[in-house]
Amino acid sequence: MSVVRTHTFAVDDADLPEFLHRRAALIAAIRADHPGLAEARLTRMEDGTYTYAWRWDSFAQMAAAFPAAGSPAAVATMSLTSGAAAVNGEIVDER
Repeated sequence: MSVVRTHTFAVDDADLPEFLHRRAALIAAIRADHPGLAEARLTRMEDGTYTYAWRWDSFAQMAAAFPAAGSPAAVATMSLTSGAAAVNGEIVDER
């Protein structure tokens, strides 16, 4: 069953282009080393914060990629954010 790790955070408008550049490189690096990343969706919410959903084919594949969260690329990307929080969830129904 697919799982999702969702992050919420803020990014200063001035930092957004650099954040998007770093995010693209981070996703490419994680996909190269960790199969199972099906989707990495970034959504700007109406309050100006962002939701970042990483969808994995399985919990095992997501867990195997957790060490990448401490990689220099991940740290550099998230250094442009504030108020970050993350939660995991299992997809129960999708249409």
